[in-house]
Amino acid sequence: MSEIKVLWVDDEIDLLKPHILFLEGRNYNVTTAQSGTEALQEIEKDTFDIVFLDENMPGLTGLETLAEIKEQQATLPVVMITKSEEEYIMEEAIGSKIADYLIKPVNPNQILLSLKKNLDHSRLVSEKTTSNYQQEFRKIAMDMSMINSHEEWAELYQKLVYWELELENIEDTGMFEILESQKVEANTQFCKFIDKNYSDWFGNNDDAPVMSHTLFKDKVVPQLANKRTLMVVVDNLRYDQWKAFEPYLNNAYKKQEEDLFYSILPTATQYARNAIFSGLMPSDMQKLHPNWWLNDTDEGGKNMYEKEFLGAQLKRLGLNLNWSYHKISSLKQGRRLSENFKSHKNEDLTVIVYNFVDMLSHAKTEMEVIKELASTDKSYRSLTESWFKNSPLMEIIQQAAQLGFQLIITTDHGTINVKNPSKVIGDKNTSLNLRYKTGKSLTYEDRDVLAAKNPSNIHLPSINMSSSFIFAKGDLFFAYPNNYNHYVSYYRNTYQHGGVSLEEMIIPFAVLSPK
Repeated sequence: MSEIKVLWVDDEIDLLKPHILFLEGRNYNVTTAQSGTEALQEIEKDTFDIVFLDENMPGLTGLETLAEIKEQQATLPVVMITKSEEEYIMEEAIGSKIADYLIKPVNPNQILLSLKKNLDHSRLVSEKTTSNYQQEFRKIAMDMSMINSHEEWAELYQKLVYWELELENIEDTGMFEILESQKVEANTQFCKFIDKNYSDWFGNNDDAPVMSHTLFKDKVVPQLANKRTLMVVVDNLRYDQWKAFEPYLNNAYKKQEEDLFYSILPTATQYARNAIFSGLMPSDMQKLHPNWWLNDTDEGGKNMYEKEFLGAQLKRLGLNLNWSYHKISSLKQGRRLSENFKSHKNEDLTVIVYNFVDMLSHAKTEMEVIKELASTDKSYRSLTESWFKNSPLMEIIQQAAQLGFQLIITTDHGTINVKNPSKVIGDKNTSLNLRYKTGKSLTYEDRDVLAAKNPSNIHLPSINMSSSFIFAKGDLFFAYPNNYNHYVSYYRNTYQHGGVSLEEMIIPFAVLSPK
């Protein structure tokens, strides 16, 4: 570790000699100053890692010196030391972004703790996090080999996301690479689990998880009793992205419940989101509401009738509610709803579908700038977080809290960064999605896909008699042999959905109440 340079400013600096010797004995290089003016001169001619600053000095006061220091070097940590316990001084100092606040008399260990907290914090956290994950790594690896239920997979995925968020800010990139390889292995095992169990989750199966088509009945309806509710479905939102922006809700809401549920296959908007609003699987939507359901190869928007599907589901469930539905696909629409949100204050249920994350992930394949900004899961999370805290959605949620609405936040499916191509051949009527294909006479690599040769087994509609579905596993994406290299380089390292992975299928559902 390189030598740490400390500037200590106090008009009675001679009385602090024992403290200074104590720090020098631990290899800190301490420069002293007896006034604010002297301190500013030292800062001009030398570079310091931290400043200890007495508040009560003749001439320039500590607060005045602090203001000057911050003007010259905004990021230099300053620890204020004062005899006074007056609240206004604390508030002034904290408002000026001090690093710490100590009350005299200070002992050497307090000073040492403050130094470690401010200068060694990231190293100490990094070392502790690394050591904790190393212990957890073995446990996760053992758990993975024994998991045999959808609850255990949801728990394991939560654990992996927890460690991903813990490790993303530490200095040891080697640990992060180990976690990435563990996620790949987890997805390999998870695909085997889905292949074996998915078709058994339909019908009257008590072991089935909550899924897209049962979410509203099982999770939303119980929350609606005598509580006005704002339900926000953020399209394409992964669990790790939800965890990244959840803290921004803390001023307005407190969390009552957080759960994970399973998106149906394909993990694509027209299937999964229509299933949430209709309370039906796709083959039943096609049968009961042929005017509202479009197959992959049909012309037109595939999610045009979510409001009608929701109305039909509410009627079927015998719920006589005052409700409204809003789909937001642009900044302009979001602002308009934010401006008019108070007009919904007497509704039992206000539903908002927010398309931003979906637009972002699709734009990433089209726009080099977005591709650059969201090249990894970490930067993709950061981008989502930045959008959320500055979005009309945040304004709407704050208004909802003031009006006493409880808040439900969920999504239709997640998304995965695709890395590896898998060759597929189909006729001109084959669907275009990169993570699933439906059509007849599909040729593909067996090991790369979960295949549904009879779609009705998993409640999916058939475009024609011999149609089948295939779903890409893990981080694979489908590519046609013609113009293969161009296609692969264009789509590799983009965010896609429709296939089988923890990231796409295991997704968040949270209930929050206003503070």
